[in-house]
Amino acid sequence: LSAGVCCCCAALRPRYKRLVDNIFPEDPKDGLVKADMEKLTFYAVSAPEKLDRIGAYLAERLSRDVVRHRYGYVLIAMEALDQLLMACHSQSIKPFVESFLHMVAKLLESGEPKLQVLGTNSFVKFANIEEDTPSYHRRYDFFVSRFSAMCHSCDHDPEVQTEIRIAGIRGIQGVVRKTVNDELRATIWEPQHMDKIVPSLLFNMQKIDDIDSRIGPPSSPTGGEKEENPALLAENCFRELLGRATYGNMNNAVRPVFAHLDYHRLWDPNEFAVSCFKIIMYSIQAQYSHHVIQEILGHLDVRKRDSARVRAGIIQVLLEAVAIAAKGSIGPTVLEVFNTLLKHLRISVDFELGDRRSSAGSATFSTSSKESDERIVQNAIIQTIGFFGSNLPDYQRSEIMMFIMGKVPVFGTTSQSLDTSHLGDLGTRRIQIMLLRSLLMVS
Repeated sequence: LSAGVCCCCAALRPRYKRLVDNIFPEDPKDGLVKADMEKLTFYAVSAPEKLDRIGAYLAERLSRDVVRHRYGYVLIAMEALDQLLMACHSQSIKPFVESFLHMVAKLLESGEPKLQVLGTNSFVKFANIEEDTPSYHRRYDFFVSRFSAMCHSCDHDPEVQTEIRIAGIRGIQGVVRKTVNDELRATIWEPQHMDKIVPSLLFNMQKIDDIDSRIGPPSSPTGGEKEENPALLAENCFRELLGRATYGNMNNAVRPVFAHLDYHRLWDPNEFAVSCFKIIMYSIQAQYSHHVIQEILGHLDVRKRDSARVRAGIIQVLLEAVAIAAKGSIGPTVLEVFNTLLKHLRISVDFELGDRRSSAGSATFSTSSKESDERIVQNAIIQTIGFFGSNLPDYQRSEIMMFIMGKVPVFGTTSQSLDTSHLGDLGTRRIQIMLLRSLLMVS
C-alpha cells in the first residue's frame, strides 16, 4: 500500500510476495517484524517448492534497497535470509542458496564497509550449515577473490581498515570450511585460489608484533583476541587451512608462501620466513613433512644465483623444518637431500673463489664482505647436513658418510661427482675441507 498499490491489487499478489512484504516495517528502525517472519518461515517449510521464488523476490528487494542506500531495509532482508537458511534444509533449498549468494555478492561489491561486513557475516553463517546434498555446480571463485581483496584493505580510517581485513579473513575461513566439507573440496586447492588465499593470510600475519607466539605448536588465543586481531585470526586460519591439506594438494598450499617471501624480500632477514615454516611444519600432518622439505630444497635450487644472505636465509629455514620433521617423517629421498646440499656447498665455494679472482690485486671491503657471506652459507649448509645426519638411523648414517666420501675430489682426477677442475688447486682443497667437515658432522 505504501508503494501505491490498491487493496485489490495487493490481494491478487502471490502469497509468498505478501508474506515477504509483511516482514518489512514502515520504519526500518523498528527491525524485522517477528510475527510475520514466523509466518514466512512456516510457509517456506510447508511449501519448500516456493523457496526459490521467495529468494528471488528478497534478492530483488535487497538490490533495489542497496541502490537507493536504504540500508535499514538491507539489514532486515539479510536477517530474513539468514533465518530462512537456518530453518530450511530440504532438497529445494539449492535455488534459494543461489539467490542468497547473489545477494551476499551484491553486498561485498558495494563500497560501503558495513554492508561488506554484513555480507561476510551472512556468508560465514551459511558456511557453517551442513547441506543435505552436495552442490556440484556451485563455485566460490568470486568469494575467494573478493575476500582476498578485503584482506588487503587500505582504508584511510584504521578502525574501518581493521574491520574489513577481519571480515576478509573470516570470509576466507568460511570458504575453506564450506568447500572441504562437501564434494567440492578439490576446487579450493586449485593454484588460482591458493595464490590468492595464502598471500592474503601471510600479509596480515606480518603485522603481528609478538613473533614468539607463532613459532611453536598451535596456540589457543582467546576468542576475543582472534576476532579483534587480524594477525592472530589470519594465523589461525592459515593453521586450519594447512591442517586440512592432503597428499595431493599440499604443494599447492606451500608454493604461494615462497612467492610471497620472494616478492617481499623476506629471506634476509628471515625471521618471518622461519616463523611461517614453523607454523607449516607444526600444522600439517606429520607424514607430509618431507613434501615441505622437498619444496624448500627446490626453491634453494631456483634461488641459487641470489645473494649469499638470501641463500643462507633459505638454508636456515630448511634447518628449522628438518628439526621439526625429525620428530615425524623426513621422507624417503634422503640421498637427494644430501646431494642438493653438497651441490650448493660447491656453488658457494665457486662464488667465493670467483669473487676473489675477479678482485685479485685490489683487496676491497665489498669483496671481503662477499667472502664472509659465503662462509655463512657454507657453515649453514654444514650445520644442516650434521643435523640431518644426527636424526638418521645408524645404517643410513653410514651410507651418507660413504656418499659424502664419494664426493670428495682428488687432485688430478675428474671422475668425482663434484667437478672442481675449473676451481684449480685452491678450489679443490677448499671443497675437500668443506666435505670433510660435513663428514665429521655426520659422524
